[in-house]
Amino acid sequence: MSALGPTILGMAISPPENWRALVAQEARELAAGTLAPECAAMAELFPESLLKATDDALQAFEEDIRALREPSDEEVLGAVERVVLDLNAINEDDEHGGAGFCTDEREQLCECIDQTLSEHGIDVAALAARRGIDRAEITDSWRDW
Repeated sequence: MSALGPTILGMAISPPENWRALVAQEARELAAGTLAPECAAMAELFPESLLKATDDALQAFEEDIRALREPSDEEVLGAVERVVLDLNAINEDDEHGGAGFCTDEREQLCECIDQTLSEHGIDVAALAARRGIDRAEITDSWRDW
């Protein structure tokens, strides 16, 4: 999806949409003169290449989950693994000028993954419990970011 409209994953707005809002707010503040240029960093932190790649990965994940019918734990975790590996590659890609996912972004991405699963009928807490992990650790096996 372009920066002109929200990217919807199930019922949630994707994290990149939140980040685009931060970039837009900063641009408005710069234009109004209420923010000094040397204090501006959002466009550097969130270049469109990073946002688009992240949108694409999350959208593919949502499509993978939506396509599952009575999924096994392995199928669900396979989809989680794929999106996390995609996000790892995005985070490490030099195309984004050194931008990547920091703590707040990581938390938003994990929350989005959890919410996408839940919106498609996956009991994330039960899945995690069957694996002997906390629901917040569902991405940890593959996550580098």
